[in-house]
Amino acid sequence: MASPQKITPFLWFNQEAEEAANFYVSLFEDSKILSVVRHGDAGPGPKGSVMVVEFQLAGQKFSALNGGPTFKFTEAISLLVNCDSQEEIDTLWSKLTANGGQEVECGWLKDRFGLSWQIVPSRFFQMMQDKDPKRSQRVMQAMLTMKKFNIARLEEAYAQA
Repeated sequence: MASPQKITPFLWFNQEAEEAANFYVSLFEDSKILSVVRHGDAGPGPKGSVMVVEFQLAGQKFSALNGGPTFKFTEAISLLVNCDSQEEIDTLWSKLTANGGQEVECGWLKDRFGLSWQIVPSRFFQMMQDKDPKRSQRVMQAMLTMKKFNIARLEEAYAQA
């Protein structure tokens, strides 16, 4: 038997945990709903309503709770997605900002549930770690002008002489 994942992100929703989990698993390969725990006779929610959803995104386990309106997501935590192509960035950006999501800046967005995401080209971190500080500074300056990452513009800034 495989050992359980040691650390699992636990996301607090008002009443949208199942809707959010279903939406998120539709976006990534190797993703699925693992379990749905419903309230029983003892509550605290209405009997049969969703309490917790366990799901997997790209092999990573998450839990989502319908905890009510007490707590809201903030930008202090986000989910970072490393993307291998502009097409992947564009697709995820479009789907995550649809139906009330918001573009923020520098590759950040909020989905319709208020959860913050960073949709970032995998290559970005390689460019930022370049030993030539002028190259990484140019990439940083280019990034600061973007909402959604544009890989071609980052590569252009990186390659300047």
